[in-house]
Amino acid sequence: MLELEITQMPGLVLQVGEVETQFGSVWVAAGPRGLRVVTVPGRSREECLREALRNGRDATVIEGGPLAEQARKELTAYFEGRLQRFTVPLDPVGTNFQRRVWAAVAAIPYGETATYRQIAERIGQPRAVRAVGAANGANPLAIIIPCHRVVGSDGSLTGYGGGLAVKRALLDLEARCRGALP
Repeated sequence: MLELEITQMPGLVLQVGEVETQFGSVWVAAGPRGLRVVTVPGRSREECLREALRNGRDATVIEGGPLAEQARKELTAYFEGRLQRFTVPLDPVGTNFQRRVWAAVAAIPYGETATYRQIAERIGQPRAVRAVGAANGANPLAIIIPCHRVVGSDGSLTGYGGGLAVKRALLDLEARCRGALP
Protein backbone atom coordinates (compact mmCIF):
# COMPACT_ATOMS: atom_id res chain seq x y z
CA MET A 1 0.00 0.00 0.00
CA LEU A 2 1.25 3.47 -0.87
CA GLU A 3 1.94 5.86 1.96
CA LEU A 4 0.65 9.31 1.14
CA GLU A 5 2.12 12.53 2.45
CA ILE A 6 -0.47 15.29 2.04
CA THR A 7 0.13 19.03 1.77
CA GLN A 8 -3.19 20.78 2.51
CA MET A 9 -4.42 23.40 0.03
CA PRO A 10 -8.00 23.83 -1.22
CA GLY A 11 -9.00 22.92 -4.81
CA LEU A 12 -7.49 20.36 -7.11
CA VAL A 13 -5.96 17.11 -5.79
CA LEU A 14 -2.61 16.58 -7.49
CA GLN A 15 -0.76 13.25 -7.31
CA VAL A 16 3.02 13.66 -7.61
CA GLY A 17 5.72 11.05 -8.11
CA GLU A 18 9.38 10.67 -9.06
CA VAL A 19 10.89 8.28 -11.59
CA GLU A 20 14.62 7.61 -11.40
CA THR A 21 16.11 7.22 -14.90
CA GLN A 22 19.56 6.87 -16.41
CA PHE A 23 19.27 10.58 -17.35
CA GLY A 24 18.17 11.90 -13.96
CA SER A 25 14.87 12.23 -12.14
CA VAL A 26 11.62 12.62 -14.05
CA TRP A 27 8.69 14.05 -12.08
CA VAL A 28 5.03 13.38 -12.81
CA ALA A 29 1.89 15.18 -11.65
CA ALA A 30 -1.64 13.88 -12.19
CA GLY A 31 -5.03 15.46 -11.58
CA PRO A 32 -8.29 13.54 -11.17
CA ARG A 33 -8.72 13.01 -14.95
CA GLY A 34 -5.16 12.09 -15.87
CA LEU A 35 -1.52 13.02 -16.11
CA ARG A 36 -0.91 16.77 -16.37
CA VAL A 37 2.89 16.95 -16.32
CA VAL A 38 5.88 14.72 -17.01
CA THR A 39 9.12 16.69 -16.73
CA VAL A 40 12.16 16.16 -18.88
CA PRO A 41 14.95 14.40 -16.97
CA GLY A 42 16.79 16.54 -14.48
CA ARG A 43 13.98 18.93 -13.54
CA SER A 44 12.88 19.39 -9.94
CA ARG A 45 9.68 18.53 -8.07
CA GLU A 46 9.06 22.27 -7.69
CA GLU A 47 9.28 22.81 -11.46
CA CYS A 48 6.82 19.96 -11.97
CA LEU A 49 4.34 21.48 -9.50
CA ARG A 50 4.75 24.96 -10.98
CA GLU A 51 3.92 23.58 -14.45
CA ALA A 52 0.97 21.54 -13.15
CA LEU A 53 -0.49 24.59 -11.41
CA ARG A 54 0.30 27.19 -14.07
CA ASN A 55 -3.39 28.03 -14.46
CA GLY A 56 -3.25 29.43 -10.93
CA ARG A 57 -5.37 26.85 -9.13
CA ASP A 58 -4.62 25.80 -5.60
CA ALA A 59 -4.12 22.12 -4.97
CA THR A 60 -3.80 19.45 -2.36
CA VAL A 61 -0.53 17.75 -3.26
CA ILE A 62 -0.34 14.01 -2.56
CA GLU A 63 2.93 12.13 -2.82
CA GLY A 64 2.01 9.02 -4.81
CA GLY A 65 -1.49 7.92 -5.74
CA PRO A 66 -2.79 5.53 -8.40
CA LEU A 67 -2.22 7.68 -11.50
CA ALA A 68 1.24 8.81 -10.38
CA GLU A 69 2.11 5.17 -9.64
CA GLN A 70 0.85 3.99 -13.05
CA ALA A 71 2.90 6.71 -14.75
CA ARG A 72 5.96 5.78 -12.68
CA LYS A 73 5.68 2.10 -13.66
CA GLU A 74 5.12 2.86 -17.34
CA LEU A 75 7.96 5.39 -17.52
CA THR A 76 10.31 2.98 -15.74
CA ALA A 77 9.43 0.30 -18.30
CA TYR A 78 9.95 2.80 -21.15
CA PHE A 79 13.41 3.82 -19.90
CA GLU A 80 14.31 0.13 -19.52
CA GLY A 81 13.29 -0.48 -23.15
CA ARG A 82 10.28 -2.64 -22.18
CA LEU A 83 7.40 -0.30 -23.14
CA GLN A 84 6.55 1.41 -26.41
CA ARG A 85 2.97 2.59 -25.80
CA PHE A 86 1.69 4.39 -22.73
CA THR A 87 -1.79 3.72 -21.34
CA VAL A 88 -1.92 6.15 -18.41
CA PRO A 89 -4.78 8.67 -18.89
CA LEU A 90 -3.65 12.14 -19.99
CA ASP A 91 -5.02 15.58 -19.10
CA PRO A 92 -2.57 18.19 -20.44
CA VAL A 93 -3.44 21.86 -20.10
CA GLY A 94 -3.05 23.79 -23.35
CA THR A 95 -4.75 25.74 -26.11
CA ASN A 96 -6.77 23.99 -28.81
CA PHE A 97 -3.87 24.49 -31.24
CA GLN A 98 -1.35 23.04 -28.77
CA ARG A 99 -3.60 20.04 -28.16
CA ARG A 100 -3.84 19.39 -31.92
CA VAL A 101 -0.05 19.55 -32.22
CA TRP A 102 0.40 17.27 -29.20
CA ALA A 103 -2.06 14.74 -30.65
CA ALA A 104 -0.08 14.70 -33.92
CA VAL A 105 3.20 14.31 -32.01
CA ALA A 106 1.69 11.51 -29.90
CA ALA A 107 0.88 9.68 -33.15
CA ILE A 108 4.55 9.50 -34.21
CA PRO A 109 5.38 5.78 -33.96
CA TYR A 110 7.93 4.57 -31.41
CA GLY A 111 11.42 4.62 -32.91
CA GLU A 112 10.49 7.02 -35.73
CA THR A 113 10.75 10.78 -36.17
CA ALA A 114 8.76 13.50 -37.91
CA THR A 115 9.71 17.04 -38.89
CA TYR A 116 8.01 20.18 -37.65
CA ARG A 117 6.74 20.69 -41.21
CA GLN A 118 5.22 17.19 -41.28
CA ILE A 119 3.42 17.88 -38.00
CA ALA A 120 2.12 21.20 -39.39
CA GLU A 121 0.83 19.38 -42.47
CA ARG A 122 -0.78 16.63 -40.36
CA ILE A 123 -2.83 19.19 -38.45
CA GLY A 124 -3.88 20.90 -41.68
CA GLN A 125 -1.77 24.04 -41.18
CA PRO A 126 1.30 23.59 -43.41
CA ARG A 127 2.46 27.20 -42.92
CA ALA A 128 2.40 26.99 -39.11
CA VAL A 129 5.83 25.36 -38.77
CA ARG A 130 7.11 27.86 -36.18
CA ALA A 131 3.87 27.68 -34.19
CA VAL A 132 4.20 23.89 -34.21
CA GLY A 133 7.72 24.29 -32.82
CA ALA A 134 6.44 26.56 -30.06
CA ALA A 135 3.62 24.15 -29.18
CA ASN A 136 6.07 21.24 -29.16
CA GLY A 137 8.31 23.23 -26.81
CA ALA A 138 5.33 23.82 -24.50
CA ASN A 139 4.51 20.09 -24.28
CA PRO A 140 3.82 19.37 -20.59
CA LEU A 141 4.05 15.57 -20.99
CA ALA A 142 7.64 14.87 -22.03
CA ILE A 143 8.34 11.29 -23.13
CA ILE A 144 4.64 10.32 -23.14
CA ILE A 145 3.85 12.92 -25.81
CA PRO A 146 7.17 12.20 -27.54
CA CYS A 147 8.39 15.68 -28.46
CA HIS A 148 11.89 14.18 -28.67
CA ARG A 149 10.75 12.49 -31.93
CA VAL A 150 10.32 15.84 -33.69
CA VAL A 151 13.35 16.91 -35.75
CA GLY A 152 14.39 19.68 -38.12
CA SER A 153 13.49 19.59 -41.81
CA ASP A 154 16.91 18.15 -42.65
CA GLY A 155 16.60 15.47 -39.96
CA SER A 156 18.87 17.32 -37.54
CA LEU A 157 18.22 17.32 -33.83
CA THR A 158 16.78 20.61 -32.68
CA GLY A 159 15.86 22.00 -29.27
CA TYR A 160 14.78 19.74 -26.45
CA GLY A 161 14.09 20.82 -22.87
CA GLY A 162 16.27 18.00 -21.54
CA GLY A 163 19.14 18.89 -23.90
CA LEU A 164 20.17 17.46 -27.25
CA ALA A 165 22.27 14.69 -25.66
CA VAL A 166 19.18 13.34 -23.88
CA LYS A 167 17.10 13.70 -27.07
CA ARG A 168 19.72 11.68 -28.99
CA ALA A 169 19.86 9.05 -26.22
CA LEU A 170 16.04 8.68 -26.22
CA LEU A 171 15.99 8.23 -30.00
CA ASP A 172 18.85 5.71 -29.74
CA LEU A 173 16.99 3.79 -27.00
CA GLU A 174 13.90 3.58 -29.20
CA ALA A 175 15.92 2.57 -32.26
CA ARG A 176 17.55 -0.28 -30.30
CA CYS A 177 14.31 -1.52 -28.75
CA ARG A 178 11.90 -0.92 -31.63
CA GLY A 179 11.87 -4.44 -33.05
CA ALA A 180 12.68 -6.18 -29.77
CA LEU A 181 9.22 -5.88 -28.19
CA PRO A 182 6.03 -7.69 -29.23
